[in-house]
Amino acid sequence: MVSIRSVHQSTRPAFEEWLVALPVSDMTKDKLRSISDQPDILLIGQEMVEILHELHMDDETLQTALVYPYCEIHSLSAEVVEEKFGKGIAELISGVRKMDAIKTLQSRQQTDAGQIENLRNMLLTMVEDVRAVVIKMAERICSLHQVKDKDEETRVMVARECATIYAPLANRLGIGQLKWELEDLSFRYLHPQTYKRIAAMLKEKRSDRELYISDFVEDLQGLLDNENIKAQVIGRPKHIYSIYKKMQKKRLDFEQLYDIRALRIIADRLQDCYAALGIVHSHFRHIPKEFDDYIATPKQNGYQSIHTVVVGPQGKSIEIQIRTSQMHQDAELGVAAHWKYKEGANSKQATADDRVNWLRKILQWQEEMAESGNLIEEFRSQVFEDRVYVFTPKGDVIDLPKGATPLDFAYYIHSNVGHRCTGAKVSDRIVPFTYKLQTGDQVSVLTSKNATPSRDWMHPGLGYVHTARARATIHSYFKKQDKDKNGEAGKELLERELNKFNIPLKHAAELLDKYNVKTIDDLYAAIGTGDVRVMAVVNTLQQKYAPPEPEPIVPKTVKRRANNSNQPIIAEGVGNLLSTLAKCCQPVAGDDIIGYITLGKGVSVHKENCSQLENLLKIHPEREIEVSWADNDTATSFSTTLDVHAYDRDGLLRDMTTELSNEKIGLLGVNSLSNTKDNTALIKLTVEVANASVLNKLIVRLRNISGVLDINRH
Repeated sequence: MVSIRSVHQSTRPAFEEWLVALPVSDMTKDKLRSISDQPDILLIGQEMVEILHELHMDDETLQTALVYPYCEIHSLSAEVVEEKFGKGIAELISGVRKMDAIKTLQSRQQTDAGQIENLRNMLLTMVEDVRAVVIKMAERICSLHQVKDKDEETRVMVARECATIYAPLANRLGIGQLKWELEDLSFRYLHPQTYKRIAAMLKEKRSDRELYISDFVEDLQGLLDNENIKAQVIGRPKHIYSIYKKMQKKRLDFEQLYDIRALRIIADRLQDCYAALGIVHSHFRHIPKEFDDYIATPKQNGYQSIHTVVVGPQGKSIEIQIRTSQMHQDAELGVAAHWKYKEGANSKQATADDRVNWLRKILQWQEEMAESGNLIEEFRSQVFEDRVYVFTPKGDVIDLPKGATPLDFAYYIHSNVGHRCTGAKVSDRIVPFTYKLQTGDQVSVLTSKNATPSRDWMHPGLGYVHTARARATIHSYFKKQDKDKNGEAGKELLERELNKFNIPLKHAAELLDKYNVKTIDDLYAAIGTGDVRVMAVVNTLQQKYAPPEPEPIVPKTVKRRANNSNQPIIAEGVGNLLSTLAKCCQPVAGDDIIGYITLGKGVSVHKENCSQLENLLKIHPEREIEVSWADNDTATSFSTTLDVHAYDRDGLLRDMTTELSNEKIGLLGVNSLSNTKDNTALIKLTVEVANASVLNKLIVRLRNISGVLDINRH
C-alpha cells in the first residue's frame, strides 16, 4: 500500500493510485471514488484510513474514516450517508460524533442533564462498538498533524486534549500504536524545547546506535537459531515521550538511560519466550532491577511481555522485550485486535465477555482521569457511581440506576419479560430478586408463560424493584386487572355526587375528550383509581347543567377584613362576609386576586388568571367583587401545589426536599407519576408558604436542580 502519512503534500500519490493499493473490496473502492471530489478533505480521510489500516481494521471502518471528514463539514448528511454507504456506516459516524462528549471532561463548569446524558451515550457507544473510539483517535492524530502550522494557543489546546483524554484512553484499551503517537505529537506542542532537545540527541547518535543494534540483532538471532527457538529479533523504535518520562521518573540524564538501544524478540509460542530469556541471560549479564515479567503478571490494560536490560558488547546497555506474536499484536492493537467483524448485515460479532472486559478498561480509564484531577465530579457521580452497566446474554449493554435488581433489568427489556419473570441468573448463578446488580454482570431472565407479577413487588420496603419505570409498569398491570372493580366503584361514586345536584349520570359521557379517555367505562375506572377527581367532573357538569341562581347583592360602604380569621382578605364594599381561598388556583399573599360571591359560602378568592373564575364570571359577571390582601399580616401561611416536570432519576425527590428544608418551607404532601416512555416524572408538591415572593424564590431554586424541566403552579 502506498503510504501518504509521511509524504509531503506535493508529492503525495494520486487518489486512484492510493485506492488501488488499498486492501479493501472493489465495492468499497467504488463507493470511495464517489466522494473523492474535494482534495483537502480527501487528504484528511486518506490519512485516517492509513492509521486504521495499520491497525487491521475492517472495510466498514475504513469507509467510515474516509467519509467522516465530509460529514463533519456537512457536505454529506446522515440520510445521504445511509443511502449511499449503508446503515452500518451511518451508525458508526453517529458513534464517532458521540465521542465529542469527551470534551465535557475538560470543563470545570457544572454539567446539566443534557451533558450527563451525552456522556452516558458516549460510554455506551464505547462499549457497544469500539471501532467508533478507534476512528475518533485516528481523527485526533490527524488533528495534531493539521495544527502544526497553527498558532500556539490552538496547538496547545488540541495537544492538551489528546494528552489528557485520548492517550490515557488508548493506553487503557491497550492500543499502543495510537498511544505512542498521541503522546509524542502532544508532547511536541506542549513542551517544544524539551522535545527538540531529546530529538536532537537521538538523531546525533542514530547512525552509531543503528549499526550497534544491527550487529547485536544478527548475533542474538544466531544464538536463538542454534537452539532451534522459533523467534524473530527486530530493532525497536524509541518514542521521545517515553524517554522523557523515564528521565523524569528516574531523574536520569539522557546518557544514563538503559533503553536508548532497544529490540524485541517475537516468539511463536509462550514456552519459546522463556527459552529465549534463558539464552539472553546466559550469554549477557542482565541488570536485575530492570527485569519485569508482564506475562506472568499482565498490566491492567492486558499488556503482556517480558522486559529485561542486559549489558552488551562495549559495555552498552540494551533493553530487550520478549513476547509472542499474539502478545505483540495485542500490545499494538489492543481491543481492536479482538473486535471481529464479518461482511453483511450482522456485522457485530463481539462476545459479551469482550464487552465486559472493555467496559472494565473504560472504567479504569475513568478512575485514572479522576485521580489526575481532570474529571469533573458530575461525570464520576452521575455516569458511573450512580449507574450500573450490565449485559444481556447476547452482550448488549443495559444502563440502569445503581441499586437496580434483576426485576428492574427484566422490565427494562420489556414489560412482558418482567410480568413473566420467575427467576434470574447472574453469570450462570441463580440470584434472588432482591440482588443488587453490579457493573459488568451478565444477566439472564427466567420466564414462564403462566407467570404473573406479585403485588409484593411494588412494596418499597421489600426491595424487589428499584426503578420508577418497573414500579409504574407493575402498578399499571394491576390497575388493568382491577379495571372492572375500579369502574364499578367510580360509577357509584360519581352517580352519588351528581344526584346531589340533580344531574343525570348520562351527561358524564360528554367529558370523555376532556379527560382523554375513550369510553365511559374508562372514565369510571379512572375515577375509581383516583386518576380523575370526582369533584372535578361534578364541578364541570354543575356549571353546565345546574348553575346556581343569582342572589341580590346589597352594596355597603364598609371596608373590613373578611371574618374568616385565617384568610387575610379585605373585601371592597361588603361587610361581615366570609372569604375563602379557591382550591382551583390556590392564591397566596401577593398574587393578583379577584373575589366571586358564592351562595352561602361568602367570597371565593381566585387568582386573576384563574380559568374556573373566568367560566363563573361568564355566567354571573355581577358576582365579581374587588378584594385585596390585608397589610402587615405575617402570621398566616398558604398552601399551594406545584407541578414539577423532570427527568426521572435517583435522588431527585431528595434534592427537592433539601431545597424546601433550606428555605424553611413546609411540605404538606407529595405525589409522583412516572412516564416510562421518555423516562420523565410528574411530581406534585403541596407546600406551605408565607407569600408569593417566598413561593417564587422556591420555584427558582427548584428549577436549578439537575433534571428539572419545568414547574407550574396550580
